[in-house]
Amino acid sequence: MAGGRRLERLTASDLFLLLWDDYGWSTDIGGLAVLDGTSLLDENGRVRVDMVRRHLEPRLQLVPRFRQLLYRPPLGLGWPLWIDAPSFDLADHVKVRPLAAESQLLQTCAELARPRLDPARPLWELWLLPGLSERRIGAYLKVHHVLADGPAAMAAFAALLDRTPDASAPAPRPWTAMPIPSAGELLRDNLRRRGQELSRGVSGLVHPRRTLHQVRRTLPAWREVLTEQPAPRTSLNHPVGAERRLSVVRGRLDVARQVAHDRHAKVNDVILAAVAGGVRRLLASRGEDVDGLVQRAMVTMSQHQEGPGEAKGNKPGWMMVPLPLGESDPVRRLRLIAAETAARKHEARPEAGSGIFRFVAGQRVWYRMFPRQRSVNLVVSNVPGPPVPLYLAGARLLETFPLMPPMGNLTLVVAALSYAGQLNFTAAADRDSCPDLEVFTQGLHETLDALARLAGVA
Repeated sequence: MAGGRRLERLTASDLFLLLWDDYGWSTDIGGLAVLDGTSLLDENGRVRVDMVRRHLEPRLQLVPRFRQLLYRPPLGLGWPLWIDAPSFDLADHVKVRPLAAESQLLQTCAELARPRLDPARPLWELWLLPGLSERRIGAYLKVHHVLADGPAAMAAFAALLDRTPDASAPAPRPWTAMPIPSAGELLRDNLRRRGQELSRGVSGLVHPRRTLHQVRRTLPAWREVLTEQPAPRTSLNHPVGAERRLSVVRGRLDVARQVAHDRHAKVNDVILAAVAGGVRRLLASRGEDVDGLVQRAMVTMSQHQEGPGEAKGNKPGWMMVPLPLGESDPVRRLRLIAAETAARKHEARPEAGSGIFRFVAGQRVWYRMFPRQRSVNLVVSNVPGPPVPLYLAGARLLETFPLMPPMGNLTLVVAALSYAGQLNFTAAADRDSCPDLEVFTQGLHETLDALARLAGVA
């Protein structure tokens, strides 16, 4: 507490993601939705954007970060913190960009992802993209990663939506921006936090067995990243630029569940097996030898303990999973992956902002090495979404696709999202290093189909 209010500082995990900015990589995550725009378009096909803003206004109280700024105090006054925006206008965040053609939807999202979010405003945007057939509308939500990880971003977006097309708005609560904390408040809060850290350090010295137990629990997860066999050198690892390319694959959650059940695996194993099939096809098309090749995938794992739809902030963890690209049979590939994940999932998974990465110096050393790292070949994320249809201002969300950025020397990042029976994939790649991204998504799609046929699922 400081001056009668609690200051909301960034956590070490938040800061770990904020530092992407300093190294020139995109820091936005988000998603693309396709809406039934019948009620959102006027007779001329233009979006009734003012109606959408009026609908969202009372729901912002459910997502406080959407009206806050990230404030970086002067040196000596502690880590960055969240403060209320002195002024807030939804028109700065909910915007319209008509599509010239339906085929430009993904390209437009890639273009909107390129500019950095304005740090003088809350770090999010919602772009409405009319121009799809049958009066459908694209909706691209862009959120700075420091504001939320995948589950927290999904929870924030869901808070702005409704479960029925005619849902009433929550009872409005008056909102007044709190002033920026004074230098004295920041100093006292910083000293208090440093004192707490010192107390924890002393406690660790007084009770070394407790500290040693914690280190032993998380050591296997750290070993996976830092000391396991290096990732093989392939064309997937190359320093990325600012431009990205997007491609999507549509799937069904019930099919993935049936495949997983038939092979004594999990849905996440099916996702990884499909990704491995796509990478195998991509590298083979580039003339690279895939015989016996095993790629290392970093699978993001949320450490959130909140209930469904209540996650906030960043609590990222990871699991390193070998993908046996050299195995040509998709069923045997799935079995190998399922065996690996079953053996690894029981190990304790620390947050990204723990261990040596609790300290800014440790984080910066990692990022300086990141464009040349040999720990991982690609990143795969799987975020469970709402199992029921959602509505934006009365318009039903027909489809949703997650979006994550390439970074460091990871030219390919794959995200999967379940929503109302769907299981959709988005591949985001560095534009210059991966001009053949569609080869990957075609291989992913064909692997899903092959697994479904072998499981007897249409």
